[in-house]
Amino acid sequence: MTEPLDTERMTDLVSGVLPAVLNTLVALEQTQRHTHPGRFEQLAQMLEPLRDEMSRVTGLLTDAPWPEHLEGFRELLYDATRQTHGSLERCANAHASADPFVEWMRGMRGRTRAMDSLYPMSAAFTPVSRFFLEPDVRENTELVAAIQRGMQTPRAPDAAGVGVMAANNSRKERGGFSLYIPEYYDPEQPIALVVALHGGSGHGADFLWTWLREARSRGFAVLCPTAQGGTWSLMGDDVDAEPLRQMVEYVSTHWSIDSERVLLTGMSDGGTYTSLLGLGEGMPFTALAPLCGVFHPMNEVNGNMARLGGTRIYLLHGALDWMFPVDTARVTYEQLLAGGADVTYREVPDLSHTYPRDENDAILRWFDSSLSSALVPSQ
Repeated sequence: MTEPLDTERMTDLVSGVLPAVLNTLVALEQTQRHTHPGRFEQLAQMLEPLRDEMSRVTGLLTDAPWPEHLEGFRELLYDATRQTHGSLERCANAHASADPFVEWMRGMRGRTRAMDSLYPMSAAFTPVSRFFLEPDVRENTELVAAIQRGMQTPRAPDAAGVGVMAANNSRKERGGFSLYIPEYYDPEQPIALVVALHGGSGHGADFLWTWLREARSRGFAVLCPTAQGGTWSLMGDDVDAEPLRQMVEYVSTHWSIDSERVLLTGMSDGGTYTSLLGLGEGMPFTALAPLCGVFHPMNEVNGNMARLGGTRIYLLHGALDWMFPVDTARVTYEQLLAGGADVTYREVPDLSHTYPRDENDAILRWFDSSLSSALVPSQ
């Protein structure tokens, strides 16, 4: 019978596995930024050097049992490693599949599932905690310490939670939401809220990770709903608007949210629905940032054009977008200007139809100058 790992061997194992996982996740994010149907084979070549290393470290976690009291941690580490390896393999082979784009997107979802398992480990492992921060603040010891305290301090049963949480939002469910509240949240200090809408066939549990690093670094909340159906209500009855309004109301009731700082943003179908929902009567959003979507024609007939005057809108689109060509965004920009919106248009030269994570900083600086840099929480 194989003996359980002793402390020294276990420490060596974790030290060997975690850097490979984190480095691969960074590489996957970088390649995701350059997603384009014509580049999948080139992107696969970029990922190729990582495959052998990820195969090796995945095998290490099955070689010996762990002490019983650490089995839960082993399961998290193993799942993060397995999901990262699977994401890498799927993306690396996407170009040779029957539907390269669909296979690529499925591979990238494995990356977000790896983060589901990694995030709870950040309470015990500082390198993991720093991974979930923006690179330029990873050495901010005050911020890292405040996050660790928030994760490790017991909270009263009736206290508002912090960190990553969800309501009816497993990946087998539709219509729920995932939520992030900074670990150093202080109810005496109202915080901004970013409501972020996934793209078609997406899920809020995956899209949350698109904004978590910035929220954790700068001290704002992120709400990522999941559409009731396969995508947002862009055709037929609008079954998403009222549930979304209620979600924002719920979060604002249970946590201290600054009602003057509520941004609605979204990608692709989520970007299209951002303007359709955000301009609706009685909605709680103070600014809109639709990304890589289109301006829904329903806006012309439902009264939304009359509500454009003075609305702050950050419109972003990729010049290489193959799904919604950039000309549609240029037309939208003119429509918004003509309607009296306070609109900023950003056309990204090297962006295709994929989420531009590197644009989050510019969006936040436009939305609220107080979010332009990392927050250093009070002790």
